[in-house]
Amino acid sequence: MLFPVAGTPPCLRMLRSGVKISEAARASGASARSLRFYEDQGLIVPGRCGNGYRDYCRSTIDQVLAIRSLLGSGLSVRLIRELLPRLGDRPGVGADPIRAEFLDEVQRYRHRLSARIAVLETQRSALDAFLDQGFNARIDDGT
Repeated sequence: MLFPVAGTPPCLRMLRSGVKISEAARASGASARSLRFYEDQGLIVPGRCGNGYRDYCRSTIDQVLAIRSLLGSGLSVRLIRELLPRLGDRPGVGADPIRAEFLDEVQRYRHRLSARIAVLETQRSALDAFLDQGFNARIDDGT
């Protein structure tokens, strides 16, 4: 697995190799629609059975778990699509610059997120002050 995921779901531990989309959705916690979206975006490449059904192996489901974790952290599909496939490269095969680029992008995102949080905290404080003034004004008016 590329990224640590908090606990392996019981259904994933018992997963046999190669499952249909409904089982993959259940094992990964992603909806079938999300799995199709990840495929459309080039984030995963499930196998195909002779009848055309998608066939998800354990490594693809591990990738889905990593993708969900990264998306949940706020990273863009673009960044994940560009860098995720190369993060699993073996050392010495050009992976170190990719990892450094990925980590730099994640750090920049974290800085932007921190700045947004600071703005939101300022706005919340302003709303709190407004509400406090409104409440105190009602008390002074006797309402």
